[in-house]
Amino acid sequence: MKKTRVCELLGIEYPIIQAPMAWITGPRLVAAVSNAGGLGTIGPNPEVTHVSTDVNVVADRLRRAIRKTKELTRKPFAVNVPVGVGQDRLFSEKCAEVVMEEKVPVAIVSVGGPGVYTKRFKDAGLKVIHVTASVKHAKGAEAAGVDAVVCQGYESGGYSGFDELTTFVLVPQAVDALKIPVIAGGGIADGRGMAAVMALGAEGVYVGTRFLLTEECDANPKVKEAAIRAGDTDTISWGRKIGLVRTLKNALVLDFLKRELGGASPDDLRAFLGSHRIMKALVEGDLEQGAAAMGADAGMIGKIEKAGDVVREMVRGADMVTEKLQSLGQAAQGK
Repeated sequence: MKKTRVCELLGIEYPIIQAPMAWITGPRLVAAVSNAGGLGTIGPNPEVTHVSTDVNVVADRLRRAIRKTKELTRKPFAVNVPVGVGQDRLFSEKCAEVVMEEKVPVAIVSVGGPGVYTKRFKDAGLKVIHVTASVKHAKGAEAAGVDAVVCQGYESGGYSGFDELTTFVLVPQAVDALKIPVIAGGGIADGRGMAAVMALGAEGVYVGTRFLLTEECDANPKVKEAAIRAGDTDTISWGRKIGLVRTLKNALVLDFLKRELGGASPDDLRAFLGSHRIMKALVEGDLEQGAAAMGADAGMIGKIEKAGDVVREMVRGADMVTEKLQSLGQAAQGK
């Protein structure tokens, strides 16, 4: 596989970025991906089994996870910093300080504007990748000075903005509009998907759900079992009044949709959901009243593997597709 600008930017062998999944992407998974040549990413609240409302406790947990990751790999890795609003900003500010103090090579910033942390991270020597879900927001991130953007379609698991743009539609438009590298996210589970988005102009892939089904991922075994059983229609994008999220279908989601269709206000819907539903599923294994964040590509996977093998198989698969297309093109030209 040829190196792209993303490889050069991040100092990695393959342009595969393990997307952060809150609660379940800790040092073991991050180091395994980075050691295999990709870029592992520490997600929010790594290696945590209970919620803390203490900003300092959360920051200390992140610091420990960063230091543990450094013990497991000498390769570059990233930390996800969700910007957030209101009280959440207190946590992101503290975690951003930890990321800079610990000299993490790369920050992946999400769930907020690029103007909040980009300059501070860049001044501290970090590479900055911003996660976006529209061309407008990708252009705004470029203008703010980020090094690359993730353009993530709503096939992806977890939160995905409001616009419901698919990866296949979003990526080429972003590539045409930007000068910085575009990294494609959403629905990419194997080498076929990687080759497809590279053909659209992406210079890297942002992969979450495939890494959920790895030995090193900290997800509850019940979640992994459910992901293995999942078919093409077993995840759903919901929450249009308060912010889209894709999860497994379950009793919680069906109840929410009933309320939403019945005219419940955004405030009523937020009150119904309460807090930490994703943690309730991914960590505690509650598949009925928790929200098991998972991409639509879950139905494509079907087995648990080592994270390093996932990286290597994705690269081999993409190379095989590329070679096949080249052969077909040569045959069509009579060569």
